[in-house]
Amino acid sequence: MTRITAVGFILLTSVFSASLLVGADDTWIPLFDGKTFEGWKASENQGSFRIEDGAIVCDGPRSHLFYMGKDGAARFKNFEFTAEVMTTPGSNSGIYFHTEFQDKDWPSKGYESQVLNSNRAEPGNAYVEHKMTGSLYAVRNSWKAPASDNEWFRYRIRVEGKTIRVWINDQMTVEYTEPETPFRPNSMKGRVLSTGTFALQCHDPKSIVRYRNLRVQRLPDNLPTPGTPPADLKLEQQLVELAERNFPLMDLHVHLKEGLTLEQALARARVYGFTYGIAVNCGLKMTLPNQQALDQFLKSAARSPLSYLAMQAEGREWMELFSKESVKQFDYVFTDAMTWTNDAGKRMRLWIENEVEVGDPQHFMDMLVDRIEKILNGEPIDIYVNPTYIPEQIAARYDELWTTPRMDRVIAALVKNRIALEINDRRRIPSPAFIKRAKAAGVKFTFGTNNGGPADLEHLQYCLDMIKECDLQPADIWIPKE
Repeated sequence: MTRITAVGFILLTSVFSASLLVGADDTWIPLFDGKTFEGWKASENQGSFRIEDGAIVCDGPRSHLFYMGKDGAARFKNFEFTAEVMTTPGSNSGIYFHTEFQDKDWPSKGYESQVLNSNRAEPGNAYVEHKMTGSLYAVRNSWKAPASDNEWFRYRIRVEGKTIRVWINDQMTVEYTEPETPFRPNSMKGRVLSTGTFALQCHDPKSIVRYRNLRVQRLPDNLPTPGTPPADLKLEQQLVELAERNFPLMDLHVHLKEGLTLEQALARARVYGFTYGIAVNCGLKMTLPNQQALDQFLKSAARSPLSYLAMQAEGREWMELFSKESVKQFDYVFTDAMTWTNDAGKRMRLWIENEVEVGDPQHFMDMLVDRIEKILNGEPIDIYVNPTYIPEQIAARYDELWTTPRMDRVIAALVKNRIALEINDRRRIPSPAFIKRAKAAGVKFTFGTNNGGPADLEHLQYCLDMIKECDLQPADIWIPKE
């Protein structure tokens, strides 16, 4: 796929912002009068919908409420739709568009915009839904809820030509342009743009969701497509297949470096349907070297409801440098074994050649595994990143030096301390052999880039390849705060 530069992100954002002003006639059509179901028609289990305090309440067995219009033939192509939504804990729902009335089952035509702000695990059911509010369901998902249960939030959907955009509380969660021949699994062949109406989903008896202030603005049918469709259709198929499988696609090791801004990173994440974890380096001689610098960062740093914030704990001194209270303000903490002191008392940073003393490679590896065990057993972290990294001087001997006994010692420490293992895209580590052994032992995984700036923030291709080669499943993935 063609790499998108930081300048490209800015231009793309400008184009989309300008397109909001094109073709709108400022005429908003109310879809719900707050009192009756005039213009609406429910499918199976019609009693699953009621009106309460000016809102449509979804509460009961599966059913879908379709907007038919006064003439029963409501149809929209290009439009902007807005509504206010409130979920209760664990409640699942959705807003369909370009759909049509169907008297039972899940609507087969059109797209669904997901409504789900908290997961619900049920005894005896291994499936846990991870596609959260703001997702273009099973095509481009958001893996972190951008809103909270029991609070009204704003939902906005806009279709122009082949481009779909979704906002939650004015934060864009989806920016997807449909390819000319979109790949869709057999279960979702009808999930394409055409024309149609809207529908609200009552998912199940435990999902209680409210909708109010539903309205739509028609846009001209001949509006141009403002976005650019995916160029790499092989990658697009991978992404859609994984999105449909409910496979959490998160890059939890992203750095805002070399001019990369948070908004540019979020725009990049939307291209692939990823959720990012923005990591800041905290430790001796790092971006945040002491408690004062960390306090200032936590006070002033911009945060987005669409991304996580991570502490990258650097060096072995980090626990002495930062208070437990400030560490808890991050969504998760990770570290690596790339900074440690050898048996001769030399502090080494393994990625800097003139700071590393390898000596006998076998002895070096024994020291490395010993330090990894000490880190995993002694430091309160969630993820072990840049795993199995060895210095460039001996990198060509990776498979020889990472013996089965050494792998198993690290894996045992991960299991013992319930620490997730990063599959690192930039360095293409750990090896498939290591991942397979870790999976068999019950280790959870994360994906991470560890980018140096915007130029090497790619699309997790090594991680995507490892999903297939190592038979990783959605349940194998670690999710922050779940």
